[in-house]
Order: sequence, then C-alpha cells, then structure tokens
Amino acid sequence: MAATTHTVTNQAPPLVGHDVYGTDRALREGVERHLSAAAPELLGAVREELHELGRAAGSAQAQRWGALANENPPELRTHDRYGNRIDEVEFHPAWHRLLGHAVGAGLTDAWGRPAGHLRRAAGFFVWSQAEAGHGCPVSMTHAAVPALRADPELAAEWEPLLTSHVYEQGLRPPGRKAGVLFGMGMTEKQGGSDVRANTTAAKPLDAAGEYLLTGHKWFCSAPMSDGFLVLAQAAPSGRDDLTCFLVPRVLPDGTRNVFAVQRLKDKLGNRSNASAEVEFDGTWARRVGEEGRGVRTIIGMVAATRLDCALGSAAQMRQALTQAVHHAEHRSAFGARLIEQPLMRNVLADLALESEAATTLALRLAAAYDAGTEQERAFLRIAVPAAKYWVTKRCTPMVAEALECLGGNGYVEESGLPRLLRESPLNSIWEGSGNVQALDVLRALQREPMALNAFLQEVGLARGADHRLDSAIKGLLTELADLEGIEARARRVVERMALVLQGSLLVRWAPPEVADAFCASRLGGDWGAAFGTLPHSLHLGALVERARIAG
Repeated sequence: MAATTHTVTNQAPPLVGHDVYGTDRALREGVERHLSAAAPELLGAVREELHELGRAAGSAQAQRWGALANENPPELRTHDRYGNRIDEVEFHPAWHRLLGHAVGAGLTDAWGRPAGHLRRAAGFFVWSQAEAGHGCPVSMTHAAVPALRADPELAAEWEPLLTSHVYEQGLRPPGRKAGVLFGMGMTEKQGGSDVRANTTAAKPLDAAGEYLLTGHKWFCSAPMSDGFLVLAQAAPSGRDDLTCFLVPRVLPDGTRNVFAVQRLKDKLGNRSNASAEVEFDGTWARRVGEEGRGVRTIIGMVAATRLDCALGSAAQMRQALTQAVHHAEHRSAFGARLIEQPLMRNVLADLALESEAATTLALRLAAAYDAGTEQERAFLRIAVPAAKYWVTKRCTPMVAEALECLGGNGYVEESGLPRLLRESPLNSIWEGSGNVQALDVLRALQREPMALNAFLQEVGLARGADHRLDSAIKGLLTELADLEGIEARARRVVERMALVLQGSLLVRWAPPEVADAFCASRLGGDWGAAFGTLPHSLHLGALVERARIAG
C-alpha cells in the first residue's frame, strides 16, 4: 500500500482522448468559413474526415507513437554485413505508423481534389500535433507536385504515386510501389541558402533528359524517400545557371542509385526525422524543366513547403496552448484554480490570441491556393514568405511561455513540452531562415507590382472596421514608400506586413473580443515585451474560454 504522503492531488489529468480538430474553435470555424465559400457541398465529408483525424491525433496511441519515434531516433546503416554499400536509414516502427496514418489521411494529396489545399492544410495542422518530425517527408511529397508538372511526362509517371493514400516503406523501384515519398536537396556546405554557389555538376548522357551528377548536398531530409528534387549545374558554358533534377533512390531495373549517405545530422530537435549529408558520384538523374531554369522550376515546391512551415508552427502553438490551458484548468494555487487567477488569465489569453492569429492566417493562404486565380497567386507571392517569417518566429517564445505555465511539470520530458520547445525553432530555419524570407518579400515588392496590389487589396477589405488597424495600414504604406535602407529594415517591414494581414483577417472573421485584443496589443501598441501583458480592460476571460478544449 502506498504511503499516505504519496497520495497524488492537485495534478492535471493526462490530456488524452480528445478531438484535436473538434475542440479547436479557430481551426474549425476557419475551415467551415472557407469551405462554405468555395465548395459547400463538401462540408459534411470534410467535417467527418477532420473529426476522425482529430480523434486519432488526440488519442493515447498517437501520443505514444510520437514519444517512441523521438526516443528512438533513426540509425544509419551504410553497409551490409558483407561490406556492400546500402545507405539505408532504419526508423522505429512508431515512425512508420505515424507516416502511414498521415499518407492514409490524404496529407500528400491536395493538388487534384476539390478544396484540396484547405482540407489538406487542416489535416496537416491536426496530425502534426501527434508528432511533428514525420511532417517533413509528408510536406516535401505534397510540395513536389508543382515542380514535377514542369515536365508533363514526369508528372504523369510520379504524381499518382505522390498523391496516393497508400504508404509503403522500403526501397524498391517506384513502379512496384502503390505510393512514394519525395525529398529535396538544395543546400550545399559552401553556400547554404545561397544556392547559386552550388557546385554539384550534371553531365548529360546520350538519352534525352538524362544526366549523371557529381557533388553533394549538405542537408537532405528524409533520405529513405523514393525520390529527390535537387539542383545542379548543367550548363556546358559554365554559367551559374542551376537546373532541377529528379534523383530516384532505386532505378527502374531494381539497382540502387548512387546515393551515399555520409552521416545523419545530430539535431537540436526533430529527432524522429533523419536529416543527412549525401554524396553523388555518377548518380543517375532526370532533368525537370528547362536547363538553367532550376530555381524557377523548384520554386513551386519551396513555396508549398514554406506554407507548411507556417502551418507546422501554428500547430505547435495550438498544441502548447492546449497544454497550458488544460493544466491551468486543473491546477489550484493560492485558493483558486490557475485559470481563474487574473495574471494567469492574461498570459493564457495572450497565448490564445497569438495562436488564433497564426491559425487564421495559415488557413487563408491554403484557401488562396485552392482559388488559383491570378489575384490569389499574386497575393501568395508576398503573403507566404511574410507568414513563414512571422509565424515561425513567434513559435519559440510562445512554446516557452506555455511551458512556463506548467512550471516545473512543464520542464520535465514526460510533459512533452521540452520536445515541443526543441522542435519550435525548426520551421524558422527550414526552407530559408528569417533573413531569406524578408529579402524574398522585398524582391516581390520590387519586381512584382501585382503582388503588392493584391496584398493591399486583401488588407483593405477590413479598412474602416478598427481605427488601430487603419492606422497600422497607413504606417505600413509609409514604410513601403521609404526606400532608404530598405534592406536593413526588411525584417521590420515584413513583421508589420504580417501583423497588418493578421489583424485584417481577425477583424473580418474572428469574434469581436479577439479582434479587439489583437488590434489593441499587436497594432495599437498597448502591449509589453512578454506574453501576459495585454490591457486588463480587454475581455480576457472570453479569449481563454475560446481556447479551451471543451468542445
């Protein structure tokens, strides 16, 4: 019998067995809003699929899979027992279960389904809360489709496999699999984000479109994928014009392509996912798109993965918020539950505000992909890098604050929040870090007038609804009109663009107390340097209530 001093009281129960989708009001309302406008006939079916995925993501089983996949990181096997080079990465079975569930839920299938991007984005948001690391190959597989469409023959061969709802692990010829996964290799050790400095060389073969690659990739995530899109120098004149190539792991005759995995990265977080350094030495590849137009060819993939970075960070924000609110609901201190304490309520309301703004923005971008109009494509050209910059930047401080809400309980591994905190900086670095995103927005502003017009038209839809938003829009226009030192001010400009865009969306669509709090704090300047510094006169209780998981 346990000693009486060991009786457990005043502890929050495990947060399991809830519907991650159904209990997230901002997500649920956003999906229904965009779907009602674009494809109302799908409402019933999409609700059902997202509720099913939400219940799976909130289950004890999925949480256990996530823990096991991170406690048992992938291991590299360069050679078999006889000394043959095999370059295989072994994953824990939990990784395969997570990945299989993601593929089965259609999280690589957006480009050909009605409202495919919205429903896929919502599903990615939900299932990422089960475990984030396996989202990397899911994201790259989804994002490879627009790049491959630069070559209709390749697209016809690979797209049905990329968008399949069947996950088959193991390296085999693609033609013998019901579904495949894709990765991407852009950066090299001497250049990093400056892909123009890449030195990997492509030598043409006699067959049209076929090449042999020699070189390396410094970061190659998910090296057990079936194929990879990479950049290499192919122009015979020696010009620094990169070309995009498809590199399969297994050739059609069943032999392994030359794909030497040198080592796996020992990363801060993202432990379940393998990120590798790989060498090419006579590696067979197929050209994708025109020679010398590789960056233009692969940019569609990059844009899609950048949106997934914003979605993934927004999902982590929601996951951290859920844990904080759940703990505060069940933990008492100084004679009252934490959630009833005024200062804790301010912290939780501030976290809820940040989470809802990120969720609303990410869904708006997904809906723009579905619309596919010239206006929406121009809007995405600025909005995606701006959202990727800001939402991913906000993730780490928010997760850290949510962890602090649990005190010492949040600092121990069993809570899951340390893993979430280690994961939180990832999306700000992947697919171009903060400076890359900010400079990309500047390039769009300078070279693509339609993009700025589309952005301003979007935020202008909320003009006149809140004086603080109107003032922020005016201030942004002043910033954009001043070109002096614009590159050094790029982060400041892009931050303001993201905040104005979030504010305009919340003013149009969120409950009045949410929009009021956002405009007062993020746009009106009535906010401190840390979470929990909202004006006390706001409807903080309403914000916290909206964030609770009780459906």
